[in-house]
Amino acid sequence: MQSKTMTEGTPWKHILKFSLPVLTGSLLQQLYNTVDTIIVGKYLGEDALSAVGTTGSFAFLFLALATGFSAGNGVVVAQQYGAKNEQKVRANASTGILFLMILGVLSAVIAFITAKPAYTYILNVDKSILELTIEYFRWYAIGLIFQFGYNIFSAILRAIGDSAATLYFLLISSVLNIGLDFLFVAVFKWGVAGAAIATDISQAVSFVAAYFYMSKKYPLFHFRLNEYKWDSKLVGATVKVGFPICLQLIVVSFGLTFIQRAVNGFGKTMTASFTVGQRIEMYLNLPCSAFQTTLATYTGQNIGAGKTERIKTGVRQTLFISLIMTIVISTVVWIFAENIITLFSLSEQAAEYCLAHLRAISLINIVLSMYIPIFGVFQGSNHSGLPMIVATGALGMRVLVTYLFRYSAFLGHTIIWWNGIFGFGMGFIITWSYYLSGRWLRNSSLSDANNII
Repeated sequence: MQSKTMTEGTPWKHILKFSLPVLTGSLLQQLYNTVDTIIVGKYLGEDALSAVGTTGSFAFLFLALATGFSAGNGVVVAQQYGAKNEQKVRANASTGILFLMILGVLSAVIAFITAKPAYTYILNVDKSILELTIEYFRWYAIGLIFQFGYNIFSAILRAIGDSAATLYFLLISSVLNIGLDFLFVAVFKWGVAGAAIATDISQAVSFVAAYFYMSKKYPLFHFRLNEYKWDSKLVGATVKVGFPICLQLIVVSFGLTFIQRAVNGFGKTMTASFTVGQRIEMYLNLPCSAFQTTLATYTGQNIGAGKTERIKTGVRQTLFISLIMTIVISTVVWIFAENIITLFSLSEQAAEYCLAHLRAISLINIVLSMYIPIFGVFQGSNHSGLPMIVATGALGMRVLVTYLFRYSAFLGHTIIWWNGIFGFGMGFIITWSYYLSGRWLRNSSLSDANNII
């Protein structure tokens, strides 16, 4: 096994070394999403910007499947890697790849077929942008197979400690996506379809690059075609860990869909503003998301090595780093909010909404930095159901207060962004209560994990 485990040495050094490529890769991903939004707004107008933006919550439903089950497979592989069981590492990885690829094909077909009813009846998209929304999403759906494949390759690489590789793939993808955006949208005039096709091609390139890197650099993962065999027991291991992660993200997707519906109820101007606000909010979430991914691998490897006390030290050090990073990013967003908004060619009213949105989330998202990374501990210790419970409660609260106060004299439309203080506050309390109780250490040994492997 060529990569180093995170079971020896100073925890924060391992965690920081592992998380920085993950964080940088996520940053690159957000940058090209942002550039995509800027290009669409500049060359296609506010209607196209609203159409592309409103696809996000439904698209996230399929990304939840890719992320959740690939993360579940990554945890299983990380536990076996920490225990130095090469045979089980290899077996779980090959089965995970086959499972995710099949799921990717099914998701692409379902997404394409359900696009029209979803955006017409569930999301209640404004009729003036409905056709643009469906056109963009159907082209986007074709590329889902590559997203599923890329996610499983990345999860396996992170499981053995190689988080830097995903940075290289995302760098290639980001640069290519931006270049193709300009070519297809600004030069070829392909409209919203051009933006979606650019994303599909860049995802396909990342998928191919990840496959060849993994199989060439690590002989452990060089599989012949006949080695990709369906093993229900091994799929069950991935599903047992990954399903709660997946369900958590699906709950988030449905919750965001309801919030998006409320946003759409305020008209196209609010939809355009919310699209930009969400893009910037992703930057604020980067540290806590990267550290959640890191702690899942860190915890999984240390569970495999039987070093549970080492996990607690890593959590304390990780949360401190996460808080500092989030405060720095939030401060930048607060100070430069008006300058950021001017990049997106919003109307005056939309820009006014967006400024209030950015100022609010730059404060609220600090709360996230202090509990989201702990989700990784629960996932890595076979307690991935808890993050799903927290996500359900937090998002349920956000949706509830949004619909209760959206027409009130006190909050009105501002509840679209202030709902986070209610939801994230609840998430913080539940997460810390469970972590401090120590119940996440129950059934977290590798022997328990082996019962499902």
